[in-house]
This record gives sequence, C-alpha cells and structure tokens, in this order.
Amino acid sequence: MIWRRVAALCVLLQIGTEARTLSRRGASTSAGSSRASSGPAFESCRLTLTPDEHQVLDDNTHETGFNGDDGSHVILTWVGDDTGVVLVLSTISAAIDTFLEGGSSRLYRSTDYGKSFHDISSSINHTFIKEEFGVSVGPGSSVILTADTPVVDYPGGVIFTSTDAGATFHFVQLPFHLFQPMNYHFLNPSLLVALSIDGALWLSLDFGATWTKVHDGVHSFSWGAGVNLFFSCRKADTMDAEERGDMQLKRTKDLGKTFTTIHEDVYSFGYIGAFLFFSVMEDTRSPRVMYFSSDQGNTFSRALLPSASTEQFYSILDGDEDMLFMHVDNPGETYFGTMYTSDDRGILFSKSLERHLFDGQRKSDFRNITSLRGVYLTNKLDKDGRIRSVISFNRGGTWHQLSKPQNVECGKEVKNQCNLHIHGEHSRMNRIIPMLLLSEPTAVGLVIAHGTVGDCLASWQNPDVFVSSDGGYNWRGTLKGPHHYSILDSGGLVVAVEAQREGQVTTIKFSSDEGHCWKSYNFTEQPFFFAGLASEPGTKAMSVSVWGFRPEDDDQPMWVAVTIDFQSLITRECNDEDYEEWLAHLTEGGASERDGCLLGVKETYRRRKKKAMCRNGRGYIMVKKERQCQCTREDFLCDYGYQRHVNTSECVRQPDVHTKTLEMCLNGEEDELLTAGYRKVPSDRCEGGFSSQLEVQTIIRPCGVKPSQDAPAAHFTVPVTHFDTSRERLVLILVCAGAGVVVLAAVICALVTVRRGGDRRREPEYRFSNLQIQDDCNGATCDPGSGNSSNGTACALDSDNLTLLQ
Repeated sequence: MIWRRVAALCVLLQIGTEARTLSRRGASTSAGSSRASSGPAFESCRLTLTPDEHQVLDDNTHETGFNGDDGSHVILTWVGDDTGVVLVLSTISAAIDTFLEGGSSRLYRSTDYGKSFHDISSSINHTFIKEEFGVSVGPGSSVILTADTPVVDYPGGVIFTSTDAGATFHFVQLPFHLFQPMNYHFLNPSLLVALSIDGALWLSLDFGATWTKVHDGVHSFSWGAGVNLFFSCRKADTMDAEERGDMQLKRTKDLGKTFTTIHEDVYSFGYIGAFLFFSVMEDTRSPRVMYFSSDQGNTFSRALLPSASTEQFYSILDGDEDMLFMHVDNPGETYFGTMYTSDDRGILFSKSLERHLFDGQRKSDFRNITSLRGVYLTNKLDKDGRIRSVISFNRGGTWHQLSKPQNVECGKEVKNQCNLHIHGEHSRMNRIIPMLLLSEPTAVGLVIAHGTVGDCLASWQNPDVFVSSDGGYNWRGTLKGPHHYSILDSGGLVVAVEAQREGQVTTIKFSSDEGHCWKSYNFTEQPFFFAGLASEPGTKAMSVSVWGFRPEDDDQPMWVAVTIDFQSLITRECNDEDYEEWLAHLTEGGASERDGCLLGVKETYRRRKKKAMCRNGRGYIMVKKERQCQCTREDFLCDYGYQRHVNTSECVRQPDVHTKTLEMCLNGEEDELLTAGYRKVPSDRCEGGFSSQLEVQTIIRPCGVKPSQDAPAAHFTVPVTHFDTSRERLVLILVCAGAGVVVLAAVICALVTVRRGGDRRREPEYRFSNLQIQDDCNGATCDPGSGNSSNGTACALDSDNLTLLQ
C-alpha cells in the first residue's frame, strides 16, 4: 500500500469535502502550531502597532454575543453583492423527535457587514432548519432555508424563501421531500430545480411558489447553457435508479415540456464551461469511455482518452469555454494517474502530467491560481515515493517544481533539490493545515498557501505560510505555523489568525504590503475558540469577522462574532502615484521581446505599489493592457499520438502509435487525419512565428471506402498514404473499363471528395458528423435545438467524479 510506502518520506493523507458548517468539536480540533518539528527557519517582518492605531481599531471593533443560544452548529453566509447582509443560522444536531419537543433553529441577520446582529427567528416561525442543507444563497439577494420535517406527518417538505436578502421570508409547502439542496439557475433566481427522495425531478418557474414534476427515476442533473437542463435517469424497464452504466442521458430545452435522449448506457455525466461530458459503459463488463459535446448535446464525439475499468475513474479537474483538464486514474491502488488537457472541442486530449496524485477518496490537490491567467498548481507522486509540488504557467503545457522561497535556506538534511511544496486537500482534511491555497482575480499575482521547504512535501514539518506576489514564480516565507487567512481590499490588505490546536484566540495579524510585514492586534479581552474567519465575497471589503464560542458554566456555547473594520485605519484612497505598471510572467533578468508572453499575449497590469499606505476601495477596477506575441514552440502542445522528446522540446511519435492516420467513423462518414504533431494551446492568441515543418491533411470519405490513387489531391504538399492492395486496384480498373456509368459515378464521387476535403494547412482540424439522436417527447415532435453560450458551472456528483474540483 502506498500509505505505508510514503509515510516515512512525505505526506499522503485522506481527503474529503469542505464543510460549510462550523461546530464546537471541529473548532476546537483545528490545525495548530504545536507540532514538535518545524521547517527551515526564515525571518518574518514584524511591525509594532502604535497606540493611536490600536485606539482606532478599538473604536472600530464590534463584538456580538449570541446569548442563550443552545446551537452546536453555526452556518455563516453572506447574501448579495455589497448589501452588507450576513445571515447566521444556529442549529443543534439531534434526532427529529428531540426538536419536536420544543427545539428550534435560530436565525440572525446583520445589515452592517457583521458589526451587529438581530434575532429574526420569528420570521421563519422558529422552525428547525436542516443543518446539512444550510443557507442556500442564489443570484441577486435570493435565499432558501429548508426545514427538517418528519416524512410521515407531512405530504412534502417545507422551505422558506426570501428575495430581499432575508428581510422577509415566505412559507412554502412542497409537494415532495427534498433529497438535496435546491439548485438555482445561474442567471435567473426564479428558476429552481430539485430532486426528491423518491428520485423525481421537480421544476419551479416562480422561485418555489409552485412546482411541476419533470421526470421520474432521475439520478443526477445539471443546468447547461440558456435553459437547457440535463439529467440522467433509469431506463423504463430498469427498477434500480442507482444502476450505473444502465442510465439514459436526457435534455429538456423548454423547461420540461419535451425531452431528447442524448445517449444510452450512461454511467455518469457533468457540465463544465461549454462542455457536456458523459462516460458510457456499453455492458457491465466493458470499460467506460468518455464522450464530449460542445453544442449542448446536439452532436458529440468520443474523447481520445484511455478507457477506464471498474477499478478506475475519470475526474474533470477544471474547465472553461476553451479547454478541459482531465484526470484518468491508473489501474489498481496506485493513488496516481495521468492528467490530460483537451482541445477546444473536448475531443482530442494530450498528456499534460504523469503520476498526478489522486488518493482512494478521488480528490486532488489540483488548484487554479485565479490571480494570474494560465497558472495551475498540483502535486505528483514521484517514482521514489515522494510527493512534490509542480506548477504550470501555460495551462498545463509544461510543469516545473516551485522555486525555493527567497528568505528560506534548506537544512543539511536535504540532500537533493530544495524546493517549496504546497499542502493541498489531502493535508487540509487531515488537519495538517486549516485551509487551502488562496488567490483572487482582483488581487493580481497574489497567492497565499501553506507549504514546507525541502525535497518533498513533509508531514512531519509544521507547515508555514508562504506568499507569492507574481503568480507563483517567486515565493517568500511570511508566517510561521498554520494560519487562517483572507484577502481584503482587492489585495491591498491581508489578514490572518493563527490556528491553535487546543488554545483560544485573541489576536489577528494584518499586512498592507502583500505579506512582507505584519502587525498584530488584540481584538478581544476574552479569548474564545476559533470557528471561522469571514469576509464579504469578492475581496472589495475592508472589514473581517472572527467567529467562535466561549464555553459556559452549563456546558452550552456562547457564540461570539468580532468584526474589525480596517477602513478607519487605512483612510486614504489611492491615487495615480500609488500605482505602477507590472508585466506579468516576466522572467528574472529577462529583457527579450518574448519575456512576459503567455498564451500568445503580454499582459501589463496597473496595480498598487506594495509600500503605498492607501486603500483601493470599492470602486477599484483592475486595469490591464494586452499585446499579442509571435508564436514559439511553447505555444503548442503535442498532438494526439505524439509526446515530447525526453531531451528536446520537439514532439515525436508515441511508440504505441504505428501509423500517422487517425480514423473516426461516425454515422457513415469518416475523418482521416495526417497530423504534423503539434496543436496550439487552447485560448492561445499568438500570431506568426513558429510553425511545424510538416503539413496537415484531412480526407473525408464514406466509411469502409478506400481512396483511389487517381483521386485528386489538390492543395496537399505531402504524399497521401494509401492502403489499397494490388487486387483491389485491378478490380477497380476492370470495373471502370467495362461500365461507363461506374466511371461517371467515380468522377462525381471524386469531385465531391475534393470539394469536401478542402485545404487543411492551418491547424489539425477534426470534423465529425451529427449522430442520430433518439427523441423521447411523450409522443410530441422534438426540435434538437442548439446552444452556444455557457454558464461555466459544474455538477453531477457521481462515482466517476465528473465535477469541477474547487
């Protein structure tokens, strides 16, 4: 087992999903800094808070105690954009018959960014709310609370809906019992879809006021572009809705009036970016294969990926309108697999990273660094059994180990290369670290993460906090030991609270120069057990709330919220002199024309100087200038059937691919491709420059028909490879000589072939015909429809893990 192999070297830990609920038990056992061993020493800049600064913060720090609250779980939720509304739901973990005797949930609301709260439990009739469903917040200021009702006494469940950020709630009796939280439409909060405990799919067009059953026997569902709704369901003759590999994938584009069956024998499906994807198992003994569609299921094609047996799985790591990151598990309990990147249609996949770490829980350390375009970070399991972090700055084209932090020197015990390694999901779920890597699109280049420095990711070291200001190129140690952290003021302010394993917190640290120097502020005189650090989504705010509880004499928690407003400390708004132009992806000491080019574009940002003592403010808008670059080898990936040479960057034919012909036969039409071995990275916008030496040829012809050597080959600059035998050619000559009608037909066929073949010199192009779609419209005629936009969301929780990892 890999668990035992790695334990003495580097960490491979269990993983799971991030809990939205804060509990007393979880709060008191969070990751702490009491470990015996620590990593290499580094100097961390500390500044003293002046008496005047301390007084300003005291005057703008607000503490709220939720007296008399007997809840053991607290759920904290921000509602709306710049509304200042925070909802706090307090519940207890108890059996249904316990709370029926008088127990209830408590609901609190703040309209001033968490500085003060009011008990609004009466607005939901003091009803007990399901703790596992939490507070469901949708687009705009919509909120849904789901009540915990006994199934035997009610025909359906109960929800409370609000369209004004929780100012008022409306009681709704459902005609069904919810199996999972409601699913909002990504743009229209009035559209809700829900799955009942008996496997029925329900739809509401008026924000839950009325409901219509859409379909029975549903396993999972997902919104697509527009109002396209996809769902997998059992076949009519199948009784078990959980029978995997024996489901149908369907779509409704008119909100449940008509249906289209996209594919049979579906094992799992999902929707990310512009792509619908699903795995298919034609029988219970066959491995699964992946299919993708970029037009809402109207047409789809099998992805050129290895098939997955029952011991393996697929996982979509990330995706957008341009490409996908896909992990394919290796056979057996290896805890690693291969990461692939797709073309812009999700059909052609190329190897991106081998030995990509994935444990038995089917979770990954893969992260998108959102503060700089094209940057991704993950962990891999090397052949020596050690786990090491790698980073890509060109969307998975190449991967590199992270550089050693500038202010850290490795110890003598590190015999091999010394690098920074980042703790991910594995470490967080085992409480090695309290939170994952953090980056925000509005805080350009800023990355905060827990890591260790050495030749691998170490579990015996106490993880420290490291910061990068340039998107992951360079790092520096900033805080010793694990912390909770948050980004405020579009990166102009960073706050952190030290994670204590058993102790209580009183201090918050803050930095106005992206983590170079820190000041500490004691925000409370009465310590409490830390439960969470909350700030408004979007990083625009300058106030942050620290949540926790103090044990009372009766062993009931006294929940506490302390909100610190830093806007009163940093009062000056930034002006033009406080900003500088920063060229992203600029290599150290680089001065060539190519420096700073990524995915074919140079991006120059206007961002705040680190030493500028001012605030960006809520009106801050990130300014970016772009300039296109000439193409180089780095703008291209190795095409299907090719891989990078071990000693050069050239793409060479993979040993297991014996011919240059890629053949796909769909619905009576075949594409035969001769590829040059390269394809441009999806979303790369470079122009001119590098081009492969070979040309690209595509011939389209009916399946099973071999091309004649006499067929025209206009526009092609490389010889056509044919597979005709001497006997076949002889028969063809005899038939043509004896039948003029056949000759005429051959000429017409050749002309059609030339017209359809065309010139394919630009890039490898893959054209596939429409597949026959079986319609199931309950007797009505279906229009397959079309969709071109994307909501950029993912769903479909199933054992293939076809869901976007966050």
